[in-house]
Amino acid sequence: QVQLVESGGGLVQAGGSLRLSCAASGSSFSIDTMAWYRQAPGKQRELVASITTGGTTNYADSVKGRFTISRDNAKNTMYLQMNSLKPEDTAVYYCNADLWLRVPGGIRTQNYWGQGTQVTVSS
Repeated sequence: QVQLVESGGGLVQAGGSLRLSCAASGSSFSIDTMAWYRQAPGKQRELVASITTGGTTNYADSVKGRFTISRDNAKNTMYLQMNSLKPEDTAVYYCNADLWLRVPGGIRTQNYWGQGTQVTVSS
């Protein structure tokens, strides 16, 4: 069974930094695109940043220049370095990944979500 587990959330003052990690565990899989989403209270979940297997990245306009997404394919792990944090960055951050699963008879794709990690930025 494959799982995505986030870590690194917490409470930080405005202007501070946090680094989130997302590790995929399990067996018989490989990872395609990975992404970070966030959901603030009363708001819809939104894409923060994504990264392909080859390292192509995409960012929401609200985090460009402040957040950096990266991944270590050998460790099946993705990171989100968040600098110059603002109170409006407060949200639950979720890891998301498209996985290729080796199953009897072939390969299938499946999308996975992590359980989320809280990021709170105080003013």
